[in-house]
Amino acid sequence: MAKTIISESPAVNMIGKGTSIKGDIRSDGDFRVDGILHGSIQSTGKIVVGVSGSIEGDINCQNADISGYVKAILRVKELLSLKATSKMTGEVYTSKLAIEPGAKFSGTCNMEDEPLTGKQQENKQDGTMSLPVWVFLNENHIS
Repeated sequence: MAKTIISESPAVNMIGKGTSIKGDIRSDGDFRVDGILHGSIQSTGKIVVGVSGSIEGDINCQNADISGYVKAILRVKELLSLKATSKMTGEVYTSKLAIEPGAKFSGTCNMEDEPLTGKQQENKQDGTMSLPVWVFLNENHIS
């Protein structure tokens, strides 16, 4: 008797180069953007923005690899990787951050579990604070 094998791996979705979408996307699988997205994207998997890819909006995902242009609020539960060709502007909330030499990043990075609201930030008592990423990147280059 033949066995039926059902694959439970999530689908890999893609916005191809030359494609432009305006709207919000939700996916249970990985998602690759080589085209243009104006809107939010939410995935339980990994989001990859290719060299020709562009996202302007909010990004929520498990992991992200950015090689293209992103202007967004990024909420990445595990690892955010900014590749050498990436151009990122916005706010980042992540557990782990990897920035390759050559990557352009202008914004703030908060390595908290969840972004704090203004009231929560005021009430925070442990003395830590969110600083612009350039402070961390240039820390070893201060004269």
